[in-house]
Amino acid sequence: MKSIFTNKLQMPTEAELKSALGGSYDLWETLRQYTLKTGNVATEEWKYSGDKYGWGYRLNDKKRVLLYLLPRDGFFRVAFVFGLKATDAVLATTVSDLIKEELIAAKVYAEGRGIRVEVRDQKKIKDLKCLIDIKIDN
Repeated sequence: MKSIFTNKLQMPTEAELKSALGGSYDLWETLRQYTLKTGNVATEEWKYSGDKYGWGYRLNDKKRVLLYLLPRDGFFRVAFVFGLKATDAVLATTVSDLIKEELIAAKVYAEGRGIRVEVRDQKKIKDLKCLIDIKIDN
């Protein structure tokens, strides 16, 4: 499922993001602000990833992407790529078994395993904060 923002020539505005996400906008901001406070974020940026994916938002430290925020219609996804050490750390936590199963099932690439977590309400915020902490530490 691709971004709700697909026009390559028009980077999403804050007003458009709020309108597109609706009630989940506050959750987007909760995770964005948590990452800014917790991590050593060097840059935040909208990035157009082609017609297939549209626009997504990235928070980066000096070397890598910490997390991707991917807007959809009325909700968003949070995407991470975890290396081996970080994957082991996630599996040792109390995050939901569904997240752990998705991580275990993810194809392994040189940069690690990628997962996407759908966010429509508060239920996954605690787990996502844990994943953010692990990504920052590893």
